Amino acid sequence: MDPLTPPGAARMLDDILKAYTEAIYNADRTTALAVVDAARASGVSPEDIVFKVVIPGLDMMIKAINDGFDTNLAQHFMTAHIAADVTDRMLAQFAKPPEMVGHVIIGTAAGDLHTLGKRIVMGCLKAQMIDAIDLGVNVPAERFVDEAVARGASVIAVSAMMVHTARGENGAIKVRQLLRERQLEGRIRLVVGGAPFRYDPRLYQIVGADAWADNGVSAARVILDFIKEARS
Repeated sequence: MDPLTPPGAARMLDDILKAYTEAIYNADRTTALAVVDAARASGVSPEDIVFKVVIPGLDMMIKAINDGFDTNLAQHFMTAHIAADVTDRMLAQFAKPPEMVGHVIIGTAAGDLHTLGKRIVMGCLKAQMIDAIDLGVNVPAERFVDEAVARGASVIAVSAMMVHTARGENGAIKVRQLLRERQLEGRIRLVVGGAPFRYDPRLYQIVGADAWADNGVSAARVILDFIKEARS
């Protein structure tokens, strides 16, 4: 418990977190937002909603995934979508703008036009106070690296939903090659994700990535860990 949080307020936050988490497990956006609105009406600060409700809610979803609970893509998508929506609303009400913990460049590999996995990652990153620059779809390897350098990003995240784009010479493989050629490997980490990496957990090593994530929710935690490592 936060030593500055009175016991009664802590119990109320626990109840709010429980109700919010139940709503996101049920992919129930309406109820999740109603929980947040009721919390604000009862005097809970926007900072507490983000840092003591939304982010712990993400952590609980990650734990459920890692523990093998039966979660599905709809739950992952709604968790990220709700987290991004609530965070946007609360940030506008913060007493002072929060400090971004880091920057990440994200996009879908060259030749790939899929967006769902990337959108899930983006929503979770926003709630973690990570500045995520979305380059869109069909992104050339050179642009990933150029933007990472220009924005001071410590992570490049490449999404691919098809085997030929995951393994393609213009995807993560070329991003790794460019990082090596420009002597950026110690400064910028490469993370990949998408269906082909779930089918072959060794594929991320084959394409030269530093890590991969099994789903969009967990990807945000992998990226956050690399950003914290870079900052330390």
